[in-house]
Amino acid sequence: MALASLFADISTEMLYPILPIFLTQTLHASGSVVGLVDGIAQATQNIVQGFSGWLSDRLQKRKPIALVGYFLAAIAKPLIGLATAWPMVLGARFGDRLGAGFRSAPRAALVASSVAEEHRGKAFGLEGIGDNLGAFLGPLLAVLLLVSLNVDIRWIFYLALIPGLLAFLMVLLVREQQLAVSAKATLDVNLRRFPKAYWTYLLVTALFGIGNSSNAFLILQTKDIGASLEATILIYAGFNLVAALISYPAGLLSDRFGRKGVLLASFTIFLIAYVGFAVIRNIYLIGLLFAFYGLYQGIFRSVGKAFASDFVPQQLRASSIGWYSSTVGLLELMASLVAGQLWDRVSHEAVFVYGAIFAVVGCVGLLALIPWQTNRHRASTAS
Repeated sequence: MALASLFADISTEMLYPILPIFLTQTLHASGSVVGLVDGIAQATQNIVQGFSGWLSDRLQKRKPIALVGYFLAAIAKPLIGLATAWPMVLGARFGDRLGAGFRSAPRAALVASSVAEEHRGKAFGLEGIGDNLGAFLGPLLAVLLLVSLNVDIRWIFYLALIPGLLAFLMVLLVREQQLAVSAKATLDVNLRRFPKAYWTYLLVTALFGIGNSSNAFLILQTKDIGASLEATILIYAGFNLVAALISYPAGLLSDRFGRKGVLLASFTIFLIAYVGFAVIRNIYLIGLLFAFYGLYQGIFRSVGKAFASDFVPQQLRASSIGWYSSTVGLLELMASLVAGQLWDRVSHEAVFVYGAIFAVVGCVGLLALIPWQTNRHRASTAS
């Protein structure tokens, strides 16, 4: 499963840094289209993973559902390269992220059931290494193909099929254990079972998320100030490396000192990065700022989900992460649509000013509405 995550993320991250450039320069799409395409894609991935977890639990089948997701994501990527207009990219990207979301929860359950309970944390850590390493290697592979081998940009999408199918093959080799293990991100539809504190946390997440648009706009801004395509991709690879390196330490710090302070730090990093993207025009400083922004990405991904599970009893923790992921996805879609309009109709800088404003709102909401100490023990034992 770690190798499956490695190959899947290589396939995905080969494409992500060049996709907004492909849309704007090859297909001559607008910034609004970039926001629409990536917003719908990310929202789809986050929302679908909750339903795939429910289906996996309902059928008590992990491997077949995961295989469908891996295969769908793999075959959708070459379709992007065949696109002659942006709606074709939207359809292919939707299929790609539909597959990614569909495989997420059953993949987690497969990892959980592959080892004894006392080794489960290490098992997820190993799978996470594969995931994060793929996110770093994918952009580097894209640069190698574009610069050293002079491969046409469309062929990057075609070649992404290879690691995607290798990921599918790795899952085929998995022997599913018939154990009653819940998926990591199922979606409980009985909303009344969640405590008020949990919904308050989702409100804070939403207030921050209104301004948290797609990272595609950071990529476009980096390219827009004069960075070459190759330099832009390398900067994005550095961003992923920083995000990968900070994820585990951030989770460790949140375990020891509380989630609120660590999450507040991520919101603050986001604020600083977005203000910087609004005012800085130096390529080298933008590169450093993009890497700095990776700290936010790594912290938010690891601590945000952990915090969501702290507010609920144990039997609802998987569902709490499902609703949290859905909230993040829907708000990113909304933010990306707004950012696209600002990019086209106001200015490129307005996208980042808009994000910075809601980062401030999110920081205030987190400070005012969420207690510094969440009683995780009480949440785990409450009925």
